Amino acid sequence: MSTITPETQIDSGHNDDPSSNYLTSSSGFMSWAFTLDHKRIGVMYLVGIFGSFFLGGVLALLLRLHLLVPNGLFGDWVSLDRYNQLFTLHGAVMTFLFIIPSIPAALGNFVLPLMVGAKDVAFPRMNLASFHLWVFGAIFFLIALVTTGLDTGWTFYTPYSIETQTNVIAATIGAFILGFSSIFTGLNFIVTVNTMRPPGMTWFKMPLFMWAIYATAIIQILATPILGITLLLLMGERILGIGIFDPSMGGDPVLFQHFFWFYSHPAVYIMILPAMGIMSELMSVYSRKPIFGYTFIAYSSIAIALLGFLVWGHHMFVSGQSPMAAVIFSGLTFSVSIPSAIKVFNWTATMYKGNINLATPMCYALSFIFLFTIGGLTGLFLGALATDIHLHDTYFVVAHFHYVMMGGTVIAFVGGLYHWWPKIFGVMYNEFFGRLFCAVVFFGFNLTFLPQFVMGSRGMPRRYATYVDEYQIYHVLSTIGALTLGIGMVGAIAVLVISLFNGRKAPANPWGAATLEWTCTSPPPYYNFAHAPHVGSPYDYSDLKYDARIGGYVKDPNASKTTPPDQH
Repeated sequence: MSTITPETQIDSGHNDDPSSNYLTSSSGFMSWAFTLDHKRIGVMYLVGIFGSFFLGGVLALLLRLHLLVPNGLFGDWVSLDRYNQLFTLHGAVMTFLFIIPSIPAALGNFVLPLMVGAKDVAFPRMNLASFHLWVFGAIFFLIALVTTGLDTGWTFYTPYSIETQTNVIAATIGAFILGFSSIFTGLNFIVTVNTMRPPGMTWFKMPLFMWAIYATAIIQILATPILGITLLLLMGERILGIGIFDPSMGGDPVLFQHFFWFYSHPAVYIMILPAMGIMSELMSVYSRKPIFGYTFIAYSSIAIALLGFLVWGHHMFVSGQSPMAAVIFSGLTFSVSIPSAIKVFNWTATMYKGNINLATPMCYALSFIFLFTIGGLTGLFLGALATDIHLHDTYFVVAHFHYVMMGGTVIAFVGGLYHWWPKIFGVMYNEFFGRLFCAVVFFGFNLTFLPQFVMGSRGMPRRYATYVDEYQIYHVLSTIGALTLGIGMVGAIAVLVISLFNGRKAPANPWGAATLEWTCTSPPPYYNFAHAPHVGSPYDYSDLKYDARIGGYVKDPNASKTTPPDQH
C-alpha cells in the first residue's frame, strides 16, 4: 500500500518541531479555516455539528413545552403555522446538519487516517472543501430560519412544498449543498481506505470502525446524488412549474416520495452504520476481549449498506402502492434487520466473561444496546403491513425513529467522543460526572420517548399542535423527560469542555486499545506518526500492560495483562 507523504500537506507556517502537536503547530483564524490537516478539519466539524445540535435541541424543547397542555402552553404566540415551522426546522437541522455528518465528518475525519497509520486523508483539499460546503449549506438553512421559515416537514413532500409561501428554496439549496459535502467526504474515505493502508493491514485486519465508515461512504456516494436530483426537480417545480410532481400537468406527487425515500432510507444507515462502528470499538476495548465474530460484523456492515437501498417503499405503505409491492417491501424490511441483529448479538457475546471496565464510553455503549434494541424491535411493527396502517403518522413512528437515531447514533457519537477525547485534545475528563450525566441522559431519553409509543399506539397523530385531554399525561411525561434529557446532554458536553481547562494530561493510550491511533502521542503530532506504525491485530490486547506512573497502557510483550484502576 502507498502512504501519503508530508509534501501532500501544504499548510504554511506550521511548526516542524517534533514535540509540537496539531493544536500548537500554527495559530490564527486562517491557519484553521484553510487548514489541510484532517485533525483540525475534524475539530471544526465537531464545533459546527454541536452548534447545530444545540439549535435543533432548543427547537425540540420548545415543541415539547408547547405540548405540555392540550391547547398549547404558548397559546397564540405559537400559531399552528409557527408550530409547523418549529418541527420542520428541528427535523431538518437535526437530520441534515447534525446526525448525517456527525460521526463520519467529525470523528471519522479525525480518527480514520490515524487508524490507517497515514499522515492524512487521500485528498486533503477535497476534505477542506467538504467542510466549507457544510458551512455554506448551514448558512442557507439559517436563511430559511430567519426569513419566512419552513413548514413542509423535513421531507419536503409535494404538493405542499410547491404551494407553501415559506422559504423552501433556501432550505433545498442548503440540503443540495450539504449533499455535495457528504459525497466529498465519502469519496475521500473510500480512496483513503483503498490506497493508504500500511503494509500488513489487510481488509480483515482493519478496525471495524473503518469497515463501518467504508460502508457508509458507499451509501453516501451512491444515494446522495438521488437526493440532489430530487431537490433540483423540486426547485424547478416551484420556480418554472415543470409539472413533474403536478397531477394537473401529468405529474405524480407520489413520485417525489419514491425519489426522496430512495435516498433517505439509505441515509438512515449513513446515520447508524458509523455508530455501529464505534460500538464495535468500545465493546472490545472496555471488555478487554477481542471482538466476537469479527468477520460477521464486517460483512454485516456491507450487507446493511446494500440492503438499505431496497426497502424505501416501507415508508409508503399507505400511499396507494400495489399490494404486491407492499408485501415485497415488507419482506425486505424484515431482511435488513438480520445484519443489525448479528451486530447486537456479537457485541453481547464480546462482553461475555470479559473484564468489563465501566468507564464513561462503556456506559454509553451499554445504553446504546438497550436503546437501539428497542428502536429495532419497534421497527418490526412498522415493517408489518397490518400494524403499520394503524401506526403510520402517529407518535409511535416518532418514538421509533428517535430510539434509532437519538438512542442509537447520538448516544454512540457521545460515547465515541468520550473515548477519543483524550486523543483529540490530550486531556482526561472527570469520570464520575461523565457517568453521572450518562445516567441522566439515559433516564431522560426513556422518559421522553417510551410514553410516545403508548400514545401513538392509542392513535395520537404526530405533528399536531393540539390534542384531546386523554393524551395529556403522556405529553407531560414526555416533556419532563425532554427537559431531563436536555440537562443530561448539556452536562455531558460541559464535562468535556471543562476538561480542556483543568483536565490532567492524557497518556498516549489511556484505555488500553490496540488500534493504531493509540500508538501516537495525545494529542497527535502534526504529521501523526514520526515512524511507520507496526500493524498487528486491532483487537489483541495481550501485549499491553497498565502503567500506573503514566495512567495509561504501554507495550510490554513480557508482561501479563493487568486491570486498570477505576478512572476518576
